[in-house]
Amino acid sequence: MTNSNVRILVVDDEPPIRKLLRVGLGSQGYAVSEAPNAKLAIELMEQEKPDLVLLDLGLPGMGGHDLLRKWREEGVDVPVVILSSRTDEAGIVSALELGADDYVTKPFGMNELVARIRVALRHKFQQQGEKPIFQSGDLSVDLVKRVVKVEDREVKLSPKEYDILRILVQHAGKVLTHHFILKQIWDDSTDVQYLRVYVRQLRQKIEKTPDQPRYITTETGVGYRLRVE
Repeated sequence: MTNSNVRILVVDDEPPIRKLLRVGLGSQGYAVSEAPNAKLAIELMEQEKPDLVLLDLGLPGMGGHDLLRKWREEGVDVPVVILSSRTDEAGIVSALELGADDYVTKPFGMNELVARIRVALRHKFQQQGEKPIFQSGDLSVDLVKRVVKVEDREVKLSPKEYDILRILVQHAGKVLTHHFILKQIWDDSTDVQYLRVYVRQLRQKIEKTPDQPRYITTETGVGYRLRVE
């Protein structure tokens, strides 16, 4: 699918932001619709069936969280990328838990935003099911044989380390919240510090410079992301 066939719905109450996105995304070939509030966003969702939504959390009237919750409860599975202030970590985490696919913080660069859009769209349009082998740079993960290699050298992981890496691979490019990862591997009562310890150990095994990770990046206050190269 080419960019010209992709429609993006921008939901933001700030006219300068909408203009910036209309011009910037339009120059990339995307078709852009705009809504300054939840009411119009709901109407455009039904009328135009957009391929992706850029959603500001601070909308007047029905806020972004409530709008996202409404769509997900109604079975609307369109990818949603959150537009948020840099300091609203709690709001970002809450939106991701409600079913948002990713986020960018204001002010944002157009290149960063387009990269996030491409990842979200790739997850939407890819065929169902896991690819048996994931490759990013020198890192490869065979999800069938459970073999992890860095520069063709096999790396031995503990079961929990592998489980964390597997979940990141299954959602490669997307940010995963601490709570999401904990829920998948342990339970809701497990402390996030437990996860940090395992991620630190995992980085020691797959990263050339663990303190400056190339693959598993930290989204401060939110969670982790596996970079795709």
